[in-house]
Amino acid sequence: MEKTLKSLSRFSASLCAALIAVLVALASGNAYAGRSCTAAKLSPQAIERSLTLAQQTASALENTYEKDGTRVVLLARAGQDLTRYQQTWSHVAWAYRLPTGGWQVVHKLNDCGSDRSMLMRHGLGEFFLDDLWRHQAAWHTVPKAWEEALWSLLQNNTRVVAMHEPRYSMVSYAWGTRYQQSNQWAAETLALAAEPGMLSRQQAQGWLRLKDYKPAILEIRALTRLGGRATAANIAFDDHPNAQRFANQIETVTADSMLAWLERLAPGGQGRTGL
Repeated sequence: MEKTLKSLSRFSASLCAALIAVLVALASGNAYAGRSCTAAKLSPQAIERSLTLAQQTASALENTYEKDGTRVVLLARAGQDLTRYQQTWSHVAWAYRLPTGGWQVVHKLNDCGSDRSMLMRHGLGEFFLDDLWRHQAAWHTVPKAWEEALWSLLQNNTRVVAMHEPRYSMVSYAWGTRYQQSNQWAAETLALAAEPGMLSRQQAQGWLRLKDYKPAILEIRALTRLGGRATAANIAFDDHPNAQRFANQIETVTADSMLAWLERLAPGGQGRTGL
């Protein structure tokens, strides 16, 4: 069975209250989006900037809720520098408004640089409490026809894990099922919310194709692939078709491609915050 989702306190509008959650996270957190647990500790300045970004984002999402009732968005952060791959954002989560108020995220995280992953619930403060490449965030709404179903699914600990594959690769093939990376889980979970009768990841991917989702194609050369596979347990390329792999074309689900797809489906639903 899947691990029970870990529930953490949602981000508070008060910076002092948020600092308490930060101390807990620093003491017990052990999962990162494709990063090692031995990463350097954050400086007080980085913590302050992350919490400020979380406050800005919470305020902006609440304004969106008050304006049109939006209760779910795809939320992206810039945890790594991916500019060499023409990508702006590195990781997405589903952010949803709690029935009691405030916003929480559910997302898939790599377990300390291993080949395994887990799903976790975090407040916005902890979501941004990372060694961010840029202290900026982006989000996009989903089509209204799917929003209520997605909002309900994200709060259901049984259904939210239905599309989760624990075997992890940071560059998993967008149309494969051997591995699954964080953004891929988010896309396939939206498919499940839109079509609740789905029973497999293959069906979810078929729905994504039908809805014209287009993965990113990253140019990753052979030496880079060999180095990554040899030194990192959370990177694998053996699920990609040989023709694409040998042509250095790695087709994977990126945060940028998901945001662009949602903009095509629900134009004008984007937002940004940042320092």
